[in-house]
Amino acid sequence: MKNNNYYAILMAGGVGSRFWPVSTQNFPKQFHDMLGTGETLIQKTFNRLAQFIPEENIFILTNERYNDLVFQQLPNVTERQVVLEPAMRNTAPCILYASLKIQKENKDAVMIVAPSDHWIEDENAFSENVQTAFKYCETNDALMTLGITPIFPNTGYGYIEYDKASTNEIKTVNQFREKPDYETAKSFLDQGNFLWNAGIFMWSVKSVVSAFKNNQPELYSLFESGYSSYNTEKEDTFIKENYPKAENISVDYALMEKSNNVYVIPATFDWNDLGTWGSLYDKLDKDSNDNAVVNSRVLADDASGNMIRSKKDKIVVVDGLNDYIIVDKDEVLLIFPKAKEQDIKKVLQNVKANFGEEYG
Repeated sequence: MKNNNYYAILMAGGVGSRFWPVSTQNFPKQFHDMLGTGETLIQKTFNRLAQFIPEENIFILTNERYNDLVFQQLPNVTERQVVLEPAMRNTAPCILYASLKIQKENKDAVMIVAPSDHWIEDENAFSENVQTAFKYCETNDALMTLGITPIFPNTGYGYIEYDKASTNEIKTVNQFREKPDYETAKSFLDQGNFLWNAGIFMWSVKSVVSAFKNNQPELYSLFESGYSSYNTEKEDTFIKENYPKAENISVDYALMEKSNNVYVIPATFDWNDLGTWGSLYDKLDKDSNDNAVVNSRVLADDASGNMIRSKKDKIVVVDGLNDYIIVDKDEVLLIFPKAKEQDIKKVLQNVKANFGEEYG
């Protein structure tokens, strides 16, 4: 039996522009089968959470332009479960809004807030880590997060510094640290009590609403003023009118960095945020030339280390190209060095400026 007090908020509003040209504003990466497994990333994440959370308690937070995509890919969810943002306002406003809706429905709820586009290998370990957090949050006023043990000095993630003296599985967080430069990241790894911030949070609805009330009184009063309309036919009108007034602020800034009841569990599963083509390349099986291939039928000669993706069964011939991203998508063909993958956002802006917004 699944616990009816268990809830999830699935974050599915991002655009994932570093995965252009597959990920676009109209069809972002969480709605694509990025790994070639037969399931899109949002389907994979939903099914992972549904192993221990009642399906009807999994809410999807997304931009209103993705409403149809959500229902196409998750046909069993109801309108109640899809929480639409009428404006892009980062993670704090939408988490507060969804938390108040859940609180009105079930004041004993404990929940996980999780991105919809991450890769997790060992789903049982993930489930165990989250349920450990839930049990703690049921009886303690705690804001919890899952941290990832760093395997190299990554400068693309924020870090969580926890109390070195802690011998428990659940550790007290000393502070959150911004994305570091390479030397700082190396020192974090040497110290041994730093984890990557994966943006996965767990708390009771009571604790998170109270944290918003204490740390973000303006934001809290804006959304709390509509409490009587939540889960009724009046909610839509209230949100359309008031949501755009919310401050554009992340939940990390709004709550986690300001609170003194923050804890972390070092995750016992492999994790990847699938933020770039290179991170996808790392997770895929490779052929004998170390090329990672999704959908394509490839003939490679003197070509290795490439990330190759096309429409299903398209024949791709590559000769003399090493460590490139080769992505063929409808009207766009991208052939780009893997080493420069962080510049894909800039390339996208150039394409839109030169050829039109519809290509982004």
